[in-house]
Amino acid sequence: MNVTEIIDLLKEEANTRYREGMLRFGIDNEKALGVKIPEVRKLAKLIKKDHKLALQLWDTRIHEARILASLVADPKLVTPQLIDRWTKDFTSWDICDQVCGNLFDRTPYAIEKAMEFSKHGEEFIKRAGFVLMAELAVHDKKADDMVFIQFFPVIEREAWDKRNFVKKAINWALRQIGKRNKALLPLAIQCAERILLQDSTTAKWIAGDALRELTSLKPSRKKGL
Repeated sequence: MNVTEIIDLLKEEANTRYREGMLRFGIDNEKALGVKIPEVRKLAKLIKKDHKLALQLWDTRIHEARILASLVADPKLVTPQLIDRWTKDFTSWDICDQVCGNLFDRTPYAIEKAMEFSKHGEEFIKRAGFVLMAELAVHDKKADDMVFIQFFPVIEREAWDKRNFVKKAINWALRQIGKRNKALLPLAIQCAERILLQDSTTAKWIAGDALRELTSLKPSRKKGL
């Protein structure tokens, strides 16, 4: 299939009501067709990996085509330059999360970019840094605990950021790292307790919300803990 055929298939699945509803969830729908994510994923399974096609899909600027691009791109062919270019194009939290969770976290540059993006000034690029931390905690089963321990000081440092899509990603990263295993759980709780002491309403929200979940976990009831 070529790009034109794929866009036609996406348009066949477009739902006007769904497109309008995207705004209620804080998703920019200006370039969206209104296709539900499960339908995009079904199409990705038919296409399989096709990196050249992924690049072409991204360049269409269509919301769902970009999510599809993240699903069919080959992580082995992703370069730091491509990560930077695509990240600069993020216009909504769902594009950010889909691309980071479908593709970027599976590249050798995920840790490096998580650290780099975590101090960026632009909201969705900074969000990408913490989404990468969260997605790595979920998807990279072989990563050493030290990979995640190095994220704690960064999470503490940036917990002041009151922008909605940044603070929620910081909170998400902290919770996912804590839930990864029994060694990281107490360290995540300690991190949250330190954040709670910061003179910032945002920091207190990030820490308080994380602590409610992390302190409720019991080793006997949580798989892997």
